[in-house]
Amino acid sequence: MAEIVLPLFIRGVLCHRFWVSGGYRITVQSQITGPVTPACQPRAEGALRVSGVFGPRGSVLENVRQSGSMKALFPRGAGLTAVMLNTAGGVTGGDRFKVDAVSGSDSTLTMTTQAAERIYRAQPGTRGEIDVALTVEPGAVMNWLPQETIIYDHASARRRLTAKVAPDATLLAVEPLIFGRRAMGETLTHADFSDHWRIWRDDELIFADTLRLKGCVDDVLAGRATGAGAGAMASVLMIKPNAETMLEPLRALLPATGAAGLIRPGVLFARMLAVDGFALRQTLIPALTLLSGGPIPRTWMI
Repeated sequence: MAEIVLPLFIRGVLCHRFWVSGGYRITVQSQITGPVTPACQPRAEGALRVSGVFGPRGSVLENVRQSGSMKALFPRGAGLTAVMLNTAGGVTGGDRFKVDAVSGSDSTLTMTTQAAERIYRAQPGTRGEIDVALTVEPGAVMNWLPQETIIYDHASARRRLTAKVAPDATLLAVEPLIFGRRAMGETLTHADFSDHWRIWRDDELIFADTLRLKGCVDDVLAGRATGAGAGAMASVLMIKPNAETMLEPLRALLPATGAAGLIRPGVLFARMLAVDGFALRQTLIPALTLLSGGPIPRTWMI
């Protein structure tokens, strides 16, 4: 009878399983010394690259490349829209994700997500990494419109967004955050989350913003100057040659817990707070509809 050897691990012991008459026989091959550390555990990795170009039929997909846990869908009848999916189901310590999106000259590309992203509890000493690189070429429009990111208790992640925008191009970007699941009574007793934005026009840095929440996030957000008990927040950025014309219409949509200002000519920034994700959407969806000049992706409405 032929012998089949299958390696496997049983409680830190590397074994070989041999098929013999009457069933399996397990033979110890070697002993693993030392504890199994979190770094040894399986981690999710994913990368997505999407580029669009303008042609006779308008904005069309030029190239897409996806690997690991990052995928994209392109719904019909929605212009050039990429719906991103994280098939790992969320982000935890040690995970690595990267998105690279390019809107070619005179094209329009919208990037969104199928659902809210989730930053789960991380093992001690580990951190999730999310890197986003956007390129908006001359005359192009890029709409970066992911849905909410939900931060769970004991989450640990660093997110970085870098964009290169041509002088006559348009970038609309939003990042909504939900601080725990209030409906389930969840509190953020400890978390470590940072969000870095760096926007370049030609070779000039025109916008930089860094948000970091570390420790007992609920206590930080309870302060009158830091959140006044908010359970959700959104940052909205518009880079456009005539962005200042949108300032007053945007302010008219914001609640008392939101504010908008012109950072410099062509750079409009707004930040808003809300008691929960539902209340945030009541303000955010009209604001994004105004700034984008049309309906936002349907995934936001489901």
